[in-house]
Amino acid sequence: MKLPVYLSIICLMIATTLSSTTHAQNFSKLDKSPMDVAAFPIDYKDSNKRIKITYSRPQLKGRPLSKLAPEGKVWRTGANEAAELTLYSDMTLGETPVKAGTYTFYLIPGTKEWTAIINTDTNVWGAYFYNEKKDVARLKVPLKTANESLEAFSIVFTETDKGIDMHLGWGNARIAVPFKK
Repeated sequence: MKLPVYLSIICLMIATTLSSTTHAQNFSKLDKSPMDVAAFPIDYKDSNKRIKITYSRPQLKGRPLSKLAPEGKVWRTGANEAAELTLYSDMTLGETPVKAGTYTFYLIPGTKEWTAIINTDTNVWGAYFYNEKKDVARLKVPLKTANESLEAFSIVFTETDKGIDMHLGWGNARIAVPFKK
């Protein structure tokens, strides 16, 4: 059976359209260190956030923490892009006032304490171009060791009488960075 010419053309157009739309998108594979967000208040129903951090969550995969976040070196606080911290109102880190806004959040791991750094650079990959002159605030916080090991780097916020603590954990390392209202 022979199709009329106009039906052949229509079938050819449909086949071409279907084949081009199924191959037009080249989606990347799932990131090995997926991006995540921690915010306070934690309740997703409360849209009036006070603080938020966007970061990637690397996993240990049998590697020592000291290899992934070396002591004494500025670390991006996660993987991939440097962590991005947003304060929705003015706060204080240690004794340093920090205006509401979006910043990069770095850490310098140490044996007994880690240094938390808020920096004005944003949209930064890793810590390769970290510029200390753009630091807004720094605070040394004590390192604690937990019995439970976290495979994936994790951040969570809790409320305190004075403000909000940002808890960071990976492997057995735990630190709490206090932000005052």
